[in-house]
Amino acid sequence: MSQQPHLPASVETCHWGAFDAALPPVLTVRSGQRFTVATVSGGAPVLPPAGFHVPPELLDIHARSPMLAPGHILTGPVAVEGAMPGDTLEVRIIDVKLRQDWGYNLIRPLAGTLPEDFDAYRHLNIPLDAERMVAKLHWGLDLPLHPFFGVMGVAPPAHWGRISTIQPRAHGGNLDNKELGPGSSLYLPVHVAGALFSCGDGHGAQGDGEVCVTAIETALLGTFELVLHKGQRLAWPRGETATHWITMGMDPDLDQCLAMALRDMIVLLGEKAGLSREDAYTLCSLAADFRITQSVNGHRGVHGMMRKSLL
Repeated sequence: MSQQPHLPASVETCHWGAFDAALPPVLTVRSGQRFTVATVSGGAPVLPPAGFHVPPELLDIHARSPMLAPGHILTGPVAVEGAMPGDTLEVRIIDVKLRQDWGYNLIRPLAGTLPEDFDAYRHLNIPLDAERMVAKLHWGLDLPLHPFFGVMGVAPPAHWGRISTIQPRAHGGNLDNKELGPGSSLYLPVHVAGALFSCGDGHGAQGDGEVCVTAIETALLGTFELVLHKGQRLAWPRGETATHWITMGMDPDLDQCLAMALRDMIVLLGEKAGLSREDAYTLCSLAADFRITQSVNGHRGVHGMMRKSLL
């Protein structure tokens, strides 16, 4: 049996701040082939004091990797054999583990959900206890950890050129959806040959909304399977957990985010349960939960949750 591929975080395998269809793949996998990916997070100003483990590749990336645009450090891209525009890529998230014993959280003036309310910059380094799976907050709270990747996306359409990792769009990207942890799947439309999947923005814990502008940002190790669904065109990212189907909307206007997630949920209910548009609209009103994914990335997010048991 061939060894499971592993993609480390390094100057050679990471790109900082941007998605771009012109970025060459650093790993190629077959559809359904399991592999692992290491990620790092944050610039030099967020490094912790002495005594914490700082992955050495993070320091090397700070020293030698150019920032393509303000944004996240992502590992990838990973090409999938046979992926072509018009296909759908299912990102199966098999496992997510911590890679370091600290994370960080920021408050920045003129950022976040309350940009005018907090006029002082604050940077917290937060100890992470991997054995107990808690974050130790400075006022005494042990907060349970639920690690997931804030950014998972494929290359955008080539004609978009280079785009920031900050705003989530049709290619996925900075979704910040805490439902997409181990055991879940993210479905993404393929825009270019190979799909070119990248991930990063590791989160130790986050609430829906991510209101102060960051979660607990940290380094993660992810285990993935990228499954290709040929000819199954998808307009917008979707998600799936053991219990729920998830639709998503991303736009600067939260009302538009809700409308986008709702319209796609109506389509999904037609596909999965054969419901008419009217019956699907009714079921959404009776049983779907539409939640604010994040309100801090320029393009905000809403995700709709529908229990599979109702279909």
